[in-house]
Amino acid sequence: MLKYSVIIPAHNEAQFLPGLLDSLAQQSLLPSQTVIVNDHSTDNTEKIIEEYMAKFPWISKVNSQTEASRLPGSKVISAFDKGYKALEKGYDFIVKLDADLILPKEYFKTIAEVFETHPKAGVVGGFAYEMEVGEWKLNHPMGKDHVRGAFKSYSKALFEQMNGLRCSIGWDTIDELLCRYHGFDVITLPDLKVKHLRPTGSSYSKKAKYMQGQAMYKMRYGLGIAFLSMAKVSIKQKKPLYLLDSMIGYIKAAYGNTVPVVSKEEGKFIRSYRWKNIFQKISGK
Repeated sequence: MLKYSVIIPAHNEAQFLPGLLDSLAQQSLLPSQTVIVNDHSTDNTEKIIEEYMAKFPWISKVNSQTEASRLPGSKVISAFDKGYKALEKGYDFIVKLDADLILPKEYFKTIAEVFETHPKAGVVGGFAYEMEVGEWKLNHPMGKDHVRGAFKSYSKALFEQMNGLRCSIGWDTIDELLCRYHGFDVITLPDLKVKHLRPTGSSYSKKAKYMQGQAMYKMRYGLGIAFLSMAKVSIKQKKPLYLLDSMIGYIKAAYGNTVPVVSKEEGKFIRSYRWKNIFQKISGK
């Protein structure tokens, strides 16, 4: 069976972390190593990590201190990178987990089987469920071909070819675009139901409102794709200000010397891939 390593960025996660670590410890296929990055926590997160380290030799800790504001993307991936550098054992696939999850017992055994039987599998994961009115309901807004950033598993080959994760908002879209750019597949497993305990986006700062547009500029979407993507989200969520804020963010990035996080060649592939999907949806194919 394949070996895997887990990295968990954790900032003030004392409320949720024990549930995640208990579900990890109950996996039918245990990780060979789990690195928890205690990112400037001021609650009991570090104490909880140490309690679990005493019980499970495959758990270790890295203390990190990044800026206090919780902006999507850059903070969490910066913490993830510190955990990655602390890995001591080899792996066949690597996992990034949020601390506010409960995983089914067969989760990683099933993920490992997919990587084992699909040589071109690059990103693999289940679907997220959140509590609504007393029951767990599917919350997977990005489409059935997307793995949520809260629980990403990457093959070693893909992770190394795309040179790790991009430290930017939109990283969990960039990774899947680069997955396809490098000729790998994104595989989603609807039967793997992951309980997500914190509502999506509840911890994001108000400073993030322009950052979706900035992210699309950094991914070299081009103005046309960016506008259509942001308009779709704005209509779907019934938030007209989302489109305005995102467009402001895109224009600020374009005129503010913001550096894209993908190469020109990668950007060309991304635009081609996005336009292809848009035309397929318009034509109904």
